[in-house]
Amino acid sequence: MPAAAPKPAAAAPDYSNGALTLRLLKLTWHYKYLCLQVLALQLVLLTLGLLGLNLTGTGIDYVRHAVDASVPAPNWPVWLPAPAAGAPVLHGLWIIAGAILLFALLRSVLNYAYTVGIGLLTQHRLVVDMRTQVYDKLQRLSFRFFDENASGSIINRCTSDVQNVRAFVDQVVIQIFIMLISLTIYVIYMVNISPRLALACLATMPLLWIRSVFFAREIRPAYVESRELMDNLVLSFAECVQGIGTIKGFALEDQAIARFSADNQRVATQRYGIFRAVSLYSPTMDMLTQIGMIVLLGYGGVMVVRGEIQLGAGLVVFAGLLQQFSGQVNTMASVADSIQLALTSARRVFEVLDAPVEVQSPANPQPLGKVRGEIIFEKVSFSYNAEHAALTEISFAVKPGELIAIAGATGSGKSVLMSLIPRFYDPAAGRILIDGHDLRDLSLDELRRAIGLVFQENFLFSDTVASNIAFGNPGATRAQIERAAQIAAADKFIREQPQGYETLLGELGTNLSGGQRQRLAIARALLHDPPILLLDDPTAAVDPGTEHEIIEALENAVQGRTTFIVAHRLSTLRRADRILVLEQGRLVQQGTHAELMKEAGPYRRSVSIQGVDFESLQVLQNTRAPWGPRPAVPPPSIELRAPPEGDVP
Repeated sequence: MPAAAPKPAAAAPDYSNGALTLRLLKLTWHYKYLCLQVLALQLVLLTLGLLGLNLTGTGIDYVRHAVDASVPAPNWPVWLPAPAAGAPVLHGLWIIAGAILLFALLRSVLNYAYTVGIGLLTQHRLVVDMRTQVYDKLQRLSFRFFDENASGSIINRCTSDVQNVRAFVDQVVIQIFIMLISLTIYVIYMVNISPRLALACLATMPLLWIRSVFFAREIRPAYVESRELMDNLVLSFAECVQGIGTIKGFALEDQAIARFSADNQRVATQRYGIFRAVSLYSPTMDMLTQIGMIVLLGYGGVMVVRGEIQLGAGLVVFAGLLQQFSGQVNTMASVADSIQLALTSARRVFEVLDAPVEVQSPANPQPLGKVRGEIIFEKVSFSYNAEHAALTEISFAVKPGELIAIAGATGSGKSVLMSLIPRFYDPAAGRILIDGHDLRDLSLDELRRAIGLVFQENFLFSDTVASNIAFGNPGATRAQIERAAQIAAADKFIREQPQGYETLLGELGTNLSGGQRQRLAIARALLHDPPILLLDDPTAAVDPGTEHEIIEALENAVQGRTTFIVAHRLSTLRRADRILVLEQGRLVQQGTHAELMKEAGPYRRSVSIQGVDFESLQVLQNTRAPWGPRPAVPPPSIELRAPPEGDVP
């Protein structure tokens, strides 16, 4: 079959600030209705604030007119009932005070609605949706992505970075809209009071804009460094938790504390630098805005004396407007801070969302049908990077039901070869066939359901024993779970647990022995009755007694299944129908144990290192191994059908 033409390389995503900003705006637009509701509430709050400020000015002028009739009477708001002619001054003041109190109450209610709306928009919708997208993408990425990115960085991208992206919506987009609307209304209002006074007081605004632009450029690299240091801190903490046994075993608690403290201090020092930069920016902006207040008191006071504007509805209202204007301008500091934080985090989040899904099902997958278990490698090569080839032109064929052992030194490519069968990676060249089907033509789900996996270190979840066994098949009945446990020689020790199959396991199954954890993993792999079984050195890190327990479980598990097992121990290798010997990514030998012992090569040298002389092996190889030769019998059946009434679910 001719090799498929290589796909053209996709264009690299654009992570410039402009491209990121546009993408974040599109993200905000996805929640446009909630954003519009929040902005509408803010517009009503702004209107109520202006009405209250206007009433304050009216009240001052009303009192001045009552005290001095030569002072012009204020323009009473048309929407507020005016006091009757000749009514006491207090009557008018009570009307104004009542209106101001009513506006304050309305503002309290609307502020509550605004806060709830912001929370609904960001925390309940945006953060949840984006975390789900990141987690979903992580599930579909190949192992290569996890090889290239530290766990601390991945955790941060799904947690704190998503939170920082959320800040772009509520602390940047919405705040900028609020600021633009507010500043526009304030300027119109101030110009309506006095165009000359407005021009004089707002003359420093270009300086504010220039200062904000320079601040954004200065602070951007600091946020990039901050996220990298935070990744290192999370990684240091995670490694401490996962390796606590090693730390205590070598009495290195003080060194671990010192390392974490150093990482923590680097984060604190760097964040303090950002804090200082922001703290310096805020008072600078505040000083520039206060210049306008100085101009107001000088020039505006002269205008009041000249009778060009009123004291209350003119100078006092103008002062309130200018103060609120300055407050909105000062939010530019926090907006600029949030923009840089959001852009830095958005780049990291989008790197996950944009990461290519290297291994995926074809658009029109071929049906796999009933799997016999024939596996063929045709000149398969693979490399993690361009400099080092992990596998080079590997070719072999496996008959259905064969037990294949893979041997070789550390780094020879054993685990890589195993990981190609369930398509954790795709080969760089060549192809792999199952029952005549190229793996890349099959549905990933259908392929992986045909394969059972047992790793050297198996992950158990903090859940019941039954749930751990049924992890790959949540719909399995209790009878099916128990049958899988019996085949894996795990049923006996499970029933000895305090609650049997309902016993809750500690984190990573720490309340079980190594052999028990491996047998649970074997039961989990067998529950969906896979015709192909992959065992990645399941007895490597256990004692002889535990090894015997695992081998006992495997004797039942491998019957009738095509099985690959990475092995180092002679006791395991002798049981294989065929042994594949890898050296520096190449298949250098293959054959039975007896055949390989007759020829000089890496296999025979490896056996000699294990301390067994050739003459003893001549005797051993004539002894029937517990796993072979195996009769051609079907594997123990685990019927996956609906349980009859009365079965325990």
